[in-house]
Amino acid sequence: MKIVAICGAGVGTSGILKVNAERALARLDIEADVTAADLASVAVAAADAQVILTSPEFVSKLGATNADVIVVQNYFDVDELVAKLEAALG
Repeated sequence: MKIVAICGAGVGTSGILKVNAERALARLDIEADVTAADLASVAVAAADAQVILTSPEFVSKLGATNADVIVVQNYFDVDELVAKLEAALG
């Protein structure tokens, strides 16, 4: 499974989201390749992704995608990520 964490620049915020998503996935015992990317490269980075993680302000800018988009309110809240990933991935 491929998961892409998206932020505006693809460096800081998406990196934090990537690390915390990996922690959440470990708690759920789900294996996935999590990458961080910027909004400008989302079409390429998420072309084969099953899940996109991002904040509310970027959802409308993602464009068309076949991936499940999970909106994360607090990138530092691993419990939020666990709950949202569990709901999306079953």
